[in-house]
Amino acid sequence: MKKTAFYLAIAAILLAANQAAAQLMPVLGAQRAGTASLQFLKIGVGGRSAAMGESFVAVANDASALFWNPAGAAQASQDQAIAAHTIWLVDIQHEFLGILYHLSPEEVVGLSVTSLHMDDMPVTTELQPLGTGSYFHFGDVAAGLTYSRKLTNQFSFGITARYYDETLDVLSMRGVLLDMGTYYWTGLGTLRFSAVVTNFGSQVSPTGTEVLTGGQTLSQFQSFAPPTLFRFGFAFEPIKDESSSLTTSFQLNHPNDNSENLGIGLEYQWFNSFFLRGGYKVNVDEESFSFGVGVATTIDLLGVNLDYGYTPYKTLGSVHRISMGVRL
Repeated sequence: MKKTAFYLAIAAILLAANQAAAQLMPVLGAQRAGTASLQFLKIGVGGRSAAMGESFVAVANDASALFWNPAGAAQASQDQAIAAHTIWLVDIQHEFLGILYHLSPEEVVGLSVTSLHMDDMPVTTELQPLGTGSYFHFGDVAAGLTYSRKLTNQFSFGITARYYDETLDVLSMRGVLLDMGTYYWTGLGTLRFSAVVTNFGSQVSPTGTEVLTGGQTLSQFQSFAPPTLFRFGFAFEPIKDESSSLTTSFQLNHPNDNSENLGIGLEYQWFNSFFLRGGYKVNVDEESFSFGVGVATTIDLLGVNLDYGYTPYKTLGSVHRISMGVRL
């Protein structure tokens, strides 16, 4: 009874917060929009997390934790790998590959690679708006090394060092950023908390030389901060038995380049084989609800998860995410 009352109290508080969020949050940082660089580092990874409204830092317990919360990597009970593909907006493609390896039952290391790419685009000018006959390339890539450790049965931490390279024609930006995360089981039922800081690092500016119309050159550019993001979330299972469970998650996001926003996610699993998921974002201009499905099976002694997430945008179209996880 005490646990039930606790869960009901948490739900009531969050419902009230959800109603107030749309009024309170806009004053906390909308003026920061467009002030950070390296936007590809903000694109979420995996069909599971996308379907849950990206309310995932306190849920992440698989190889996708390499993106969401490095401390969550230590929650994985087996070595794992993930391959994720995102059909992003305006014909842009996003890829993510990650692998987790246990050094011991308490220590995990991980490697991850992120890529954003699209077809080459024609060069246009004011005098040649239909194209000059030349093409330019745009692409991003990042590689991360993660270390995660359980300090106790309840608390784990993790850190990721990520090298990035963003290229726009003859200009490029390169550097290293850090992700830091925690994961804590409270002991109250299945309630757990997580706090994560991602893309923490110094300002960056493009390098290279751009030839302007008339033959002038430009090689000095303004510096911008990386898209640093603080996330605080918690999750618990109000329903859990031998055949099924319902995971609920709530997450407050504080970006350095936009307003604060709130994510809410649900995941229903049946016999650890079939999954239904849904999510909702509060105070995000283009996004609101999301949903998806997943299936888990065993193939030649390997555990395999297939997940799909769908996110509609109000004016930009829809985003589809597909991911496959393998438990080794």
